[in-house]
Amino acid sequence: MKRLIPIFLPMFSAVSAMAMAIDPNVPKTIKSDKIEYDVRAESIRTTGNTEITNASGQRLTLTDSYLSRDGKNLSGDDIKIWLGEHVYIESDNIVHNGDDTIAYDATFTACDDCDEIGDAWQISTTRTVHDMETRMLSFHNPVMWIYGVPALWMPYFSMPDLGVKHKTGFLMPDLKSTNQMGTQVNIPLYIYLSDTHDMTVTASYLTQENPLVQIEHRLNTAHSESLTRGSFTHNRDGENRWHIFNNDIIELGDNARATVFLERASDKTYLQKYGFYGDQPYLDSGAKLELFGQSSYVVADAHIFQELRTYNTWVATPSGDILPNIRATHQTSPLFAETYATFGADILGISGSGTASQRMIGDARITSPWTLWGGNRLTLSMDARYDVYNFDNTDLIDGQKFSGLKNRFLPSGYVEWGLPLFRPSDTWTQVIEPRARLTIMRHIDDATFAANNDSAGALLSDATLFSNKRFAGLDLWENSNYADYGVRWAAFNPDGRSFEVFLGQTYDFQDRDTIDPNSGFLNGASDYVGRVGFNNMKWLELTSRFRLARNDLALRHIETSAYLTHSAGTYLNIGHIWSQQFIDTYTKNDSINEIMGGFGIQLTPRWAVRFNSIYNMTTGAFQRHTGGVFYTHPCYYMSMEYRRDNAVKGDYVGTTTFQFRIGMSINGQQY
Repeated sequence: MKRLIPIFLPMFSAVSAMAMAIDPNVPKTIKSDKIEYDVRAESIRTTGNTEITNASGQRLTLTDSYLSRDGKNLSGDDIKIWLGEHVYIESDNIVHNGDDTIAYDATFTACDDCDEIGDAWQISTTRTVHDMETRMLSFHNPVMWIYGVPALWMPYFSMPDLGVKHKTGFLMPDLKSTNQMGTQVNIPLYIYLSDTHDMTVTASYLTQENPLVQIEHRLNTAHSESLTRGSFTHNRDGENRWHIFNNDIIELGDNARATVFLERASDKTYLQKYGFYGDQPYLDSGAKLELFGQSSYVVADAHIFQELRTYNTWVATPSGDILPNIRATHQTSPLFAETYATFGADILGISGSGTASQRMIGDARITSPWTLWGGNRLTLSMDARYDVYNFDNTDLIDGQKFSGLKNRFLPSGYVEWGLPLFRPSDTWTQVIEPRARLTIMRHIDDATFAANNDSAGALLSDATLFSNKRFAGLDLWENSNYADYGVRWAAFNPDGRSFEVFLGQTYDFQDRDTIDPNSGFLNGASDYVGRVGFNNMKWLELTSRFRLARNDLALRHIETSAYLTHSAGTYLNIGHIWSQQFIDTYTKNDSINEIMGGFGIQLTPRWAVRFNSIYNMTTGAFQRHTGGVFYTHPCYYMSMEYRRDNAVKGDYVGTTTFQFRIGMSINGQQY
């Protein structure tokens, strides 16, 4: 007859490979066919099947055991030390002596009952030693078995026990193909420095190129965090090629934060060639300081750019290093009713090749929103802005170079009206809101001098309608009175489903000096802009933004995104952009027509397929596409992925690369 005896042994020490399954400071339950307690020796001897379980559920199973009170000696037969739900070490004989637990003819697995056909993997050894002081598991003559078939033998193998969160050692290697450099084998070494400080050094062997070294360094403190990634190689052409990315965030108290960032590479094509490219058009290095309060915000930042593209245009390329840019804003508490004031400042320095410019901008705005009879909403706003520029051999808008000071005073104001009308019901609530805004701005002629340091122009969209400024930056001035008007309809129900439709237009009261035929802005009435959206809060989210020609409602621009999900791991994500391009008002150019798509299919609880692509419908070719097959088992994981890149730049010619990963999973942790 089995006996169940709960006892408390406060001096028992841990004896498992997990800093062990039997914690010395919690009550334990011993269940056995027979239990004998020696009062003089203060030891326990059991006969037959024995199970020792502590309060947390960790357990040890064995037969015919002996346990000393001080925990320095534990022995028994057919011992299984359970390190998790499916993880155990099994041995005919385990001896605990001092800091070492020695298991003879042992088996280690994390796959107990994970598959009907047997354990996915297990490691058998002639001797397994767990050192409590170093927290290391040592396997002597280990053989890895895959579903009962011997697959790998090594004379010796060691790993930290499962209770160790961090330990220096080699991680699972992975295999990938490269861009005309053969096969790449990555062997990562994890280096533990402290609980908040570690690094990974990866040695990469390439079959058709010299080796590559990669480093990732991580440091977290109470008030800062730092992440640095870098790589270096001396290639067969005798060139040193490298990159370094660093990001440091430092908290300077409750109201201040500093950020230091560094992005540099040896040349324009290195990141693409070696697989570190993230579609960035240029690399950005610098620093940022933020000060924030309840109603105020100040940010100062500096940027030094490294161009990665092979072309340079004023639209796409940073016009120079930014040293510095300081921006500040403050909003007052209500002055009366709901009226408040906002103050802003902007200081910018640009340094380019043989040219430089600095600007100082001060801005003050007062805004007064009112809710009137019948639900009418009226907002009045007045703004005063003053700019001072210092130019040094700078190209102005008229194409002339200029050195010296210029200034301008830019007052403006607007009045905005809206009337939201509600129609509630038990099933759907509908809202329709007409809205209009009249903006008055000072018209200036020779003062429209600024270069496009931070204003790459403007594209009319539903997002720029009813905004305080339609240009992206501060250098360019609207230079015209204009009116925005539109109507929004929305409907939503108690289940969370919602529809939205918006259509609007802007009207310029003064002809523009120049018109970008692709912007949507025209003399007088502009093109129409709008958006349509639907969300059922379950499996579909759809949004589309569009622009229609004012004269014949022809489609000029449309951006659509849709996300469909069926279950975890099964989804469809589609994005599409189409934009008609004009050389001038009457001459069409090739349109922008791209589709971005991705899907994931969870074939089974363990098998999944994923795919992503960007397809240029104008040229009829993929820009790139990636995909892979993923298998996640409770005891291991593996994946086979590919990437096809059709870009051509310098010594980089896009090709298809593959990457294979495999690793073990123990108690849900992947290794």
